[in-house]
Amino acid sequence: MNLHDWIDELSDVLDVETEVDEGLVLDVARVAAHQVQKTAAPITAYLLGVAVGTAEADPARAEALADRVHTLAEAWDRPPGAVDPDDIDDPVPDDSRVDHSRDEYDEDGTHVGS
Repeated sequence: MNLHDWIDELSDVLDVETEVDEGLVLDVARVAAHQVQKTAAPITAYLLGVAVGTAEADPARAEALADRVHTLAEAWDRPPGAVDPDDIDDPVPDDSRVDHSRDEYDEDGTHVGS
């Protein structure tokens, strides 16, 4: 069995009728694995597939989305395993002596004043 057979059988099992540009998907997965980390490859390919499917993208749009992913991965400047700076727990200031009893919040919970 070769890759094309696998794609055909997998498409049948998943009830998906689409043409797959496996070179495009493999290229995106490869750059994610090398520039981000190995485990980014399948997740990247999956999310690209979700984006293509959600947008009901034609082959040109799929290629444009893949180019965006490729550009992001190529520009990735954190070494594998580095902590995302947005995920770092910043110290929370102690405001236990502040009276919040008159604070006001809008319906989505955003603080609007006191």
